[in-house]
Amino acid sequence: MVNLPPLLPGHVLVCPKREVKRFADLSSDETSDLWVTAKEVGARLEQYHKASSLTFDIQDGPEAGQTVPHVHIHVIPRKKGDFEKNDEIYDAIDVKEKELKDKLDLDIERKDRSMEEMAHEANEYHALFS
Repeated sequence: MVNLPPLLPGHVLVCPKREVKRFADLSSDETSDLWVTAKEVGARLEQYHKASSLTFDIQDGPEAGQTVPHVHIHVIPRKKGDFEKNDEIYDAIDVKEKELKDKLDLDIERKDRSMEEMAHEANEYHALFS
């Protein structure tokens, strides 16, 4: 199982039901649903984590930093000072994506979150989105 720790509290990925490699491969309805879902998820996570802003990030293609070959949007609640320089978050996202790719491609030994940690987060978010 691959379930790396989030970049910041509340960092989630939103992806379409249909697995597609590139953003342009989504239908218009899928594109709309993806962004509406990201918007709704972001609003709830921002409030839940007492954040003041959100970062929405999509990397479309390998040269844009996409390492997992399916469309997904990073939704990250942000607080003042969570990174020394605000845009450092994009480098951190790149590192996380590469770690995930290494895990998927090479099954390198690493510490995933425990089942208890994942269950706790799932219970919190289940209540949030119910």
